[in-house]
Amino acid sequence: MEDFDYLGEGEVYLDGACQSLRPRCVIEAVNNYYTEHNSCGERVKYKWGVVTDGKVEATREKVLKFLKLSGKKYTVSFTLNTTYGINLILSQIRQDAFKKIMTSEIEHNSPFLASMAFHERTGLPREVMVRNDDGTIDVDSYDFTDAIVVVNCASNFDGRKLSNVAELTKKIHKAGGIVIIDAAQAMAHSAEVLRGVEVDAICFSAHKLYAPSLGVIVWRDDLAAKMSVGFVGGGMVDDVTKDAYLLSAEGKEHRYTRFESGLQAWGEIIGLGAALDWLVKLPKADWKNLEENYHDLYDFLKSSEKVHLVNKEANPTMSFYVEGLDSHLLGAALSRENIMARTGYFCAHYYLDHVLGMPPLIRFSLGLHNRREDVTKVKKVMEKILH
Repeated sequence: MEDFDYLGEGEVYLDGACQSLRPRCVIEAVNNYYTEHNSCGERVKYKWGVVTDGKVEATREKVLKFLKLSGKKYTVSFTLNTTYGINLILSQIRQDAFKKIMTSEIEHNSPFLASMAFHERTGLPREVMVRNDDGTIDVDSYDFTDAIVVVNCASNFDGRKLSNVAELTKKIHKAGGIVIIDAAQAMAHSAEVLRGVEVDAICFSAHKLYAPSLGVIVWRDDLAAKMSVGFVGGGMVDDVTKDAYLLSAEGKEHRYTRFESGLQAWGEIIGLGAALDWLVKLPKADWKNLEENYHDLYDFLKSSEKVHLVNKEANPTMSFYVEGLDSHLLGAALSRENIMARTGYFCAHYYLDHVLGMPPLIRFSLGLHNRREDVTKVKKVMEKILH
């Protein structure tokens, strides 16, 4: 694609699950901020700041539109990354409003460790749920009474989806609980699973969405009643006296400031807006190309008796190990051929190592930047290694 024309000849990037490449329009949007209207958003009245404020507000609206959520019920706040967002929410949840915290076995360390820390800090029970091979949760197998449920809607090692997230959310809400979704791996290629589903909070990383490094929290306004502000700083208040302060977040207009202490990454926020514009305008042919690429590569890997896949079905993200071959050595060998792939446990140590008992793996995570020749090259190199 012309949007990724900076990729060198023969360079194959297969680590989109860590961070996606950025199309030219996103890079230009960030550069334009620094060269045309570099300014402190929401703090200044001069014209550069007015331009910045307009673009940042537009990005908040684009996020809600992308997820098909109403601005009357939801607010968009910007943070550092998914991990920071989940921890920021849990650190301010009023523990007297809930009876336990629940997560699942296939989580990235972000929600998995955050749920542990919440349990250790509050003393509330913690429960780890089993996920089905297709990524769903058996909603009738668990008691969600007054529970905080923190789960992903797409796995970072095999892409399995929480396709029954709407049913799960309804069940949890009926039982008096809340749902916090780790959408880091879903936003780029599986956002349809989450669109229109009124969970309590969605945390994701823009850098996995063809945008700059940035964290986003999309949260229901009524979640504020279950929280106490405990992380405070500049940009969050309307007034300060010697012993008190008035939060800007008390009014709907500036509710987003509840999670936005200090100066924000204005250029990166604007870059996210450009990435969302780019994504929604992509022709169907580009999505079809991605689908053909990951199906082709998945079928190739599945056909080899030496390859042990975690995946049960084709997905842009696929993890595996080759029998008798150290995955880290395989990753280094691929690197010498200009093929970039991740090796290890991908911050999912508990499930991959202790539940499945697998050795370190190699992960191929494809994106919209990948060309047909990329897959051809990977298959050719892998054939030499497998034979």
